[in-house]
Amino acid sequence: MTPGPLLLFAAAGLTAGLVAGRRHAPAWLGFTLAGAVAALVAAAQLLLGGAPWEWRSEFAVAGQPLHLRLDALGALFLALVAVVGGAGSVYAHGYWSDRDYPQSAPRGRLWWNTLLLSLGAVLLSWNGLHFLIAWELFTVAAFFLITLENQRRDVRAAGWLYLAASHLGTMCLFAFFAALAARTGSWELGPMRERADLAPLFWLALVGFGLKAGMFPLHIWLPSAHANAPSHVSAIMSGVTIKLGIYGLLRTAGWLPVPAAAPWTLIVLGAVTALLGIAFALAQSDVKRLLAYCSVENIGIILIGLGGALLAAADGSTSLTAGAAWGRLALAGALLHVWNHGLFKSLLFFGAGSVLHATGTREMSRLGGLWRAMPWTASLFALGAVAISGLPPLNGFVSEWLVYLGLFDAVTSRSPAAWAALPAAIMLGVTGALALATFVKAGSLIFLGAPRTAAARDAHECSPWMRGPMVAVAAACGAIALAPALCWPLIARAAGAWQPGWADLTPPASLFTLGGMQVALALLAFAAGFALWRRARADDVTRQLTWDCGYVVPTARMQYTSDSFAGIAGGWFAWILQPQRRLRRPRGLFPEGASRMERVPETVLERLIGPVAAVVMQASLAVRRLQHGRLQYYIAYVVVGLAGLGTLVVLGGGS
Repeated sequence: MTPGPLLLFAAAGLTAGLVAGRRHAPAWLGFTLAGAVAALVAAAQLLLGGAPWEWRSEFAVAGQPLHLRLDALGALFLALVAVVGGAGSVYAHGYWSDRDYPQSAPRGRLWWNTLLLSLGAVLLSWNGLHFLIAWELFTVAAFFLITLENQRRDVRAAGWLYLAASHLGTMCLFAFFAALAARTGSWELGPMRERADLAPLFWLALVGFGLKAGMFPLHIWLPSAHANAPSHVSAIMSGVTIKLGIYGLLRTAGWLPVPAAAPWTLIVLGAVTALLGIAFALAQSDVKRLLAYCSVENIGIILIGLGGALLAAADGSTSLTAGAAWGRLALAGALLHVWNHGLFKSLLFFGAGSVLHATGTREMSRLGGLWRAMPWTASLFALGAVAISGLPPLNGFVSEWLVYLGLFDAVTSRSPAAWAALPAAIMLGVTGALALATFVKAGSLIFLGAPRTAAARDAHECSPWMRGPMVAVAAACGAIALAPALCWPLIARAAGAWQPGWADLTPPASLFTLGGMQVALALLAFAAGFALWRRARADDVTRQLTWDCGYVVPTARMQYTSDSFAGIAGGWFAWILQPQRRLRRPRGLFPEGASRMERVPETVLERLIGPVAAVVMQASLAVRRLQHGRLQYYIAYVVVGLAGLGTLVVLGGGS
């Protein structure tokens, strides 16, 4: 079957699920999964070598004829939508059920399918006006999903912040597409690299798409939206929807000429985004906000790869030359990281949702010891943590290794690109070290040690509806990690759709060696884990209290908290984190109590945008006082205005 009928079947399945979901959850799940599978098969056909699918119709939408097209690059993102969307649907059936959320669950199913349909429409639209309509539709659907618990004030605030930031990005994109249509005479999209006059439009696209992607400092909406949304919504927003910003940048950079400064800007923005994103993540005490900031970090890694590809294309032309070879590796790493991050971040948000479902809290300092009650969740979260930290033998290491390989090749090529590649590689290394520290903190505070509260002590494992998608996504992470060479042809076809001169990407020889090394490390890790488990369960093992540091009875409150764990590393970034501390010291010989509170604000939002917004609001209120409904004053305003204009005319004429 060709991609066309499959895509039609996918749209029909999602639409049927949208209608059925209001009343019947099992029917919604069946229709949605059928649609997701059909979309995945259609995308797989193109990634495995099928010709691009295209359909034009005289039927007009908003005055423009419908033009749909799917090539290998769009198929790479569509497959991710299908996988995460399908897994999230199954997870939501257990996590956000009618029994627990009778009011919001039916509404959530409706907006979930609307989101999936609009994401597909964005990837298929090759008309700028239709792209904007689909873009705005998925923005609105995501807003209603974020605010499913709209009775909570913090959820409403997160939703409105997301909507305001998204509409600011949409305004930039509307200006971009409108200017493009005005200069070309058509809303149709496609390659226009010979039009040098279109290059300055890239900056509008960078702001519009970069805001959706969560690029620093345009990430202000992301932490609160991902933290306050239901966990399956957080998974698809982090794993998929922010990648639509990357998709938009890829399309813009592939279709249009870009300014000479654009590649350098992307590399710098990527390095800063990666480093500061993980610095903010390390300082968080809310597990979902921690994961949200890690999304910012990983967007930075992808931007470094994209910037490197653009720089190599400009430095070594678009042909398969030695000058462009390192850029092809960087692009391959970026495209693979789009998929890898979508998988392991979905797994981590599913794991965080399981913890929240069992304990009712996202605060890591109120958890602890959950590995005993939730062994499946603990094991799968640990797997996702290893993957996101870029450690072997999991998939995050493969894509980051390709980006590193491209950057190192750029340094050794002695091209001008080395001035950007070397600092980017260094900052990427620092980012990886901080990512490891971040997830050592998260994993140990949540799952190890002793339970800190009654909620943690009484926790239970998640249901099979939630556990199944976590296992499936974890298996996909393992498959990419253990057989990276099998992924290369898919990535090469997507890269060829972006830059036709790079259609014949050849894998680096070490990629096959890497796969064997990953398999060996995985077997070694499994053997070591099994041996430790057997040893821990042995009858001859005696258990004693831990060293109590002079205390007679150690308690759970003596364990590390989130703030104390990250205190030293967080101090390195105090200039940007600007933590707020409130300390009440013990006083007297017999102090009644003491407390220490620490909060890390969203610095860009609260220190920069917030004060500016406050000034604008004060000015608006001051101007509003002039609107008091008294006609004689309005006439006086007109007379004063005319007098001022007359004075300017007279003075101008006299000069």
